[in-house]
Amino acid sequence: MFHQRGAVTLPMTIPGLVAWASEHHTGVWLDGDDGVVTFAQLPNEVDSVARGLVAAGVLPGDRVGVWAPNRCRWPIVALAALRIGAVIVPMSTRAQPPELVWITGRAKVRLIVAERGFRADDPLAPLVAGGVRVLDLDGPDYDLWVAAGRDVPADALSWRPRPDDPSDVLFTSGTTGRAKGVRCTHAQAVRAYAAWADTVGLVAGDRMLGVVPFFHAFGYKAGWLACLIAGATMVPHRVFDAGLVEARVRAERITVLTGPPTLFHSLLRLPGRSGPLGVRLAVTGAASIPVSLIVAMREELGINEVHTGYGLTEACGVATLTRAGDPPAIVASTSGRAIPGVEVVVVDAAGAAVAPGEPGEVLVRGYNVMLGYLDDPEATAEVMAPGGWLRTGDVGVLDVAGNLRITDRIKDMLIVGGFKVFPAEVEAMMLDLPGVADVAVVGAPDERLGEVPVAFVVSAPGELVDEAVLTTHCRARMSGYKVPRAFFAIDALPRNASGKVTRHTLRERVKEQGWT
Repeated sequence: MFHQRGAVTLPMTIPGLVAWASEHHTGVWLDGDDGVVTFAQLPNEVDSVARGLVAAGVLPGDRVGVWAPNRCRWPIVALAALRIGAVIVPMSTRAQPPELVWITGRAKVRLIVAERGFRADDPLAPLVAGGVRVLDLDGPDYDLWVAAGRDVPADALSWRPRPDDPSDVLFTSGTTGRAKGVRCTHAQAVRAYAAWADTVGLVAGDRMLGVVPFFHAFGYKAGWLACLIAGATMVPHRVFDAGLVEARVRAERITVLTGPPTLFHSLLRLPGRSGPLGVRLAVTGAASIPVSLIVAMREELGINEVHTGYGLTEACGVATLTRAGDPPAIVASTSGRAIPGVEVVVVDAAGAAVAPGEPGEVLVRGYNVMLGYLDDPEATAEVMAPGGWLRTGDVGVLDVAGNLRITDRIKDMLIVGGFKVFPAEVEAMMLDLPGVADVAVVGAPDERLGEVPVAFVVSAPGELVDEAVLTTHCRARMSGYKVPRAFFAIDALPRNASGKVTRHTLRERVKEQGWT
C-alpha cells in the first residue's frame, strides 16, 4: 500500500519510510547533542537498535515505552521498535509515578527505553520495583544492550508491519479523569503528516528545532516524522528555555519553529532579544490566538510564514491547517481548513449541522480518526457518532470558506445569565495586554447569573498588572457579561503532564477565595 504525495509515492508504514528516505533524501536527518544521523545512515542505525530490542525479548505486537527528553536516540529507538512490529508508547517526562504506573499497566508495556538520569526523583523507580524492564539510553548500559543484538540473526528483522497495524498508543492528557490510550496506525501517521508537511511547506533542507516534547503528537508526528517524510533536519531541544531557544535558533541556522503560542510569546518578551530570528516558517495552534501575536511573529521575530492548525490525539494530531497566503486575521482567529481527505462539521445538540458563523460541537471524519481507545469500547462509543464522525468535545465555528475557529471545550463553556462565554476567547483578548504572561478563565458560582467568569493572571517577569487596568482592558474589548468579575494573581498556572491547564484546580482555588 502506497500514498501518492505529488509526484512522489510514499510507503504507508513508518519502517517503510526509513528505507524510502535513505534512497530519496540526502544530508542529515537528526542533528543533536547526542549525535548526528544522516538519511543514508538511518537504516543501519535503526536495524542495530532493533536487533538489541529483539535480544531484550521484544516481539511483534509488544508495546514498548519511550521515556526521555528530546534527543536523537528517542526517534531511533521508536523506529527500531516499529521495525520489528512493536507498538510504541510515548511517555511524558513530566508525568508523576502514579500516572506512569497507570499508563504502563493500561498499555501492558513490556519494556521501557529511558534516560533514567533525566529527573532527580527517578519516577520510573516504582515501575522497576514492579517488574517492568527498563533499558537505559545512556552510557555503558546502552552500549551493552545494543551490542547484545549483534548475535541476533538477520531473519529476526524479516517481519514487516502492515499499513493498518497500530503504530503507537498515545495517552490523552485530559484535565479530568484517567488518561485514555489512543490507537493510531502506520498509514494514518504517514498520510496525515505528508499532508501536514505539504500544507505548511516543510521541505528538504529545512532545519526544525524540536522544542515540543517527542512524547506529544505535535513533537513526534509533526516533528521528527514530518522531517523524515520531507527530507528536513530535526534538531532536538531537550528542555524549553526562551533564551536557549533563541540562541540555538541563531547558532543552528533553524528555519522552522513549531510550538504553542506561549513559545512565541516568550520569545517576543525575552529581555535583550537581538532582532529578527531568521526563521522561515512557524507553525502553532491553540483555541484562540491574538491577531497581534501573529503580526508580532512576522514583524518582530521576522518569521516569513506563520501557520496555525487544529488537531487532537484522537484524530492523529491534525485535522485542519491554514494555507499559504492566508491573511493574519485568518491565521490568528481560525485554525484553517480541513486537510485533504478529512471532513470537519459543526453540529448542534441534536447532531444537525449549523449554519456558518453559528457555534456548535466540532466533528471530524476521515482516514485520520483513531482506531479507538485502548481496551475501552465504552469510552470509544461515547466519542464516535453515526457515520464515522469523531465527536471532539470542542466548541467551534466554521466560516463560509470552511475555516474553523475553536472557541472552547464544551465542558469549559460558561453560561452567564443565559449567555455563552468561551474562556479561550476572553483569555486571548487578555493576552493582548502588555504585562500579561499567561491567563486562565474559569467559572465561579453566582446566585443571580448562575455563574460568572473569573481570571487567574500570571504577570510577566518584573511586572504586576493592576486589577483596574485589567478591567478597563476587558471592558473595551468584550461584552459586559464576558468581563471577569475578579482577577487573581498567580505565579504559574497549574498544568498537567502535557502542559494543559488543569481548570478543576483553579475552580477549587476560586472556592478558597470565598466564592460559594
